[in-house]
Amino acid sequence: MRFMIIVKASPESEAGIMPPSELIAAMGRYNETLIDAGILLVAEGLQASSKGARIKSEAGKITVTDGPFTETKELIAGFWLVQVKDRAEALEWCKRIPFEEGQEVELRQVFESFDFPADSVTREHLEAEQAWREANEKPITR
Repeated sequence: MRFMIIVKASPESEAGIMPPSELIAAMGRYNETLIDAGILLVAEGLQASSKGARIKSEAGKITVTDGPFTETKELIAGFWLVQVKDRAEALEWCKRIPFEEGQEVELRQVFESFDFPADSVTREHLEAEQAWREANEKPITR
């Protein structure tokens, strides 16, 4: 099972203020434990929303709104994508994150192809997607 661990933005991350060097080092050590466990697929921090945009489709029209966005609690500052055996294991890994006081993360399970109704995707599509995953989605290793 794949899970995304979403790091919520803060006023500091939105202002472009980097975390203290001790926290960056602790996150590096945490990432190393995920790598050593063979479960880390991706881990990335995101730039402030002032460097982003929101793209919306409404009534057949596409609109682009440049950041920054005001509601910090709705923004994402980074994420991990991990592959674990179940939700309980994902939660255990979340509890090991080197949090700053008041920091929040969100855990979300990733949809797999078998989660969708059988008539919504073709067998060829599922096979092509699986082949791509096997070729590209490998846990990060040393």
